[in-house]
Amino acid sequence: MNTISIISFVIATALVAVITYFIVRRMKRSENIAEEYFTGGRALSWPIIAGSLLLTNLSTEQLVGLNGSVFGDKALVGIAWESLAAMAMIVTALIFLPVYLKNGFTTTPEFLEKRFDKGTRTIVSGLFLFGYITVLLPVILYTGSLAIIGMFNLKLKLWIVSLGIGLLGSAYAIFGGLKSVAVSDTLNGIGLFIGGLMIPFLALSALGDGSLITGFFTLCNSRPEYLTVLTKTNVDGQIVSVPWPTLITGMMFIQIFYWSTNQVIVQRAMAAKSLSEGQKGVLFASFMKLIGPLMLCLPGIIALHIPELIIEKQDQVYGAIVRHVLPDWSLGLFAAVLVGSILSSFNSTLNSASTLFSFQFYHGYINKNATGIDIVRIGKLFALCIAITSVIIAPMLSKMGSIFDYLQKVNGLYSVPIIAIFLLGIGTNHIPAIAAKIGILVGMSFYAFFTFFNIKNVPVNFSDANGDLHFLHGYFISFLASVFTMFIIGIIRPRTPEEISAGKHQISSKIDLSPWPHSGKVSLLIIILILLTYSFLTWLAH
Repeated sequence: MNTISIISFVIATALVAVITYFIVRRMKRSENIAEEYFTGGRALSWPIIAGSLLLTNLSTEQLVGLNGSVFGDKALVGIAWESLAAMAMIVTALIFLPVYLKNGFTTTPEFLEKRFDKGTRTIVSGLFLFGYITVLLPVILYTGSLAIIGMFNLKLKLWIVSLGIGLLGSAYAIFGGLKSVAVSDTLNGIGLFIGGLMIPFLALSALGDGSLITGFFTLCNSRPEYLTVLTKTNVDGQIVSVPWPTLITGMMFIQIFYWSTNQVIVQRAMAAKSLSEGQKGVLFASFMKLIGPLMLCLPGIIALHIPELIIEKQDQVYGAIVRHVLPDWSLGLFAAVLVGSILSSFNSTLNSASTLFSFQFYHGYINKNATGIDIVRIGKLFALCIAITSVIIAPMLSKMGSIFDYLQKVNGLYSVPIIAIFLLGIGTNHIPAIAAKIGILVGMSFYAFFTFFNIKNVPVNFSDANGDLHFLHGYFISFLASVFTMFIIGIIRPRTPEEISAGKHQISSKIDLSPWPHSGKVSLLIIILILLTYSFLTWLAH
């Protein structure tokens, strides 16, 4: 990296921090210290919610992992992760968010305490924390470090870069709280949106020897089968990472878990100043998801057409193509944008993890008389501890194959039972708390068996590249087993009328709960656009 790149990187990164500071200072503050720190005083407007949602999700584990996965597939099947995410966000806006906001919840597991009992909430909070500490945070640091090292051909060890990212991300989350996280997310999101879209367009231009249009026609006419979005096998006859049958089994449920129940994501919408603002923010983010494949999938497909790229491992694809198409003077600015996206996901996860620990475990068990100051202090200390743990774990992930597949597979271990009990908690009244607890054990046991022990030599319609049962099918079977178990227990030992009545007691919300009048129409439009996208790409591929 030359001197100009370093200077532009430092200036851009510092500018985001300064602007964030002044914006947060002007925002309304809550008198409740804990509410101010963990939920931004419930003062977020829809643009901040949308920007924070997108950038919390969009980071290097997506840019590096999904582009690498598409490159390895030699097919555009990875677009499903974005298109079905858009549909899951519609479910969040119309079904889950009204439930969360009308009860004034700070964390998503609070719903489970109200619907089931405190034990269920504690178990699920623990599962969330397990996932954040052992999977999500280390993956963010690892993929972020890998992208930075790859783009700038750094000679630094991966753990040193991970440490630097961890320190910067911790500063936002620990000292700024949710408002600082959300505002910086939005500012970085603007930069990432511009910079991220530059990469595929510059890559197409490079593919067309300087002509964007020529590059596009080359992409469509030279090996158009690479643009296939619905298939089970690629041009080499290998099973792709997302065979089309998985779209109607486990894929949709894993998306609903992530966008509707995951504390890291939903916490942004729960900090909305009103239900209408929250729904607008979530649905705008859903619409923007339709543009996501341009950044997250297209570079990986274009890389298949550029033989001069030196790629030893598929997760190196994104860094290689960025280095190939960006002029030297712009590398510093793009580095700032990319580091911003890494920090966004990292600090958002830290903030959500500290929120869960502080309210559920510290205030719920360790110090029930804790003041708001005590809760915030412990939350900051906990965030610091898990940040250090993540920095230690991150370098160990270099031994994995596809980091994106690793992320999704391990997430399923705890997301299967969580989405099952959330859906039944909202959709039924008679299923008791004991059913939720047993359902968690059944879901985790089934998923662990299907994913980590595997069923060998399954029919090709249900298998992965190794001939084992595809983990998304295993996800769906595990989900059904968990739901079936809870239904049976609900029939044998249903909740009493008194328990049902107590669970329906409403907490008076401090915000306007009027829904956004256009939410239904916008949701329908998004679904139509998804179907049109799949139809267009299928036409191009044939």
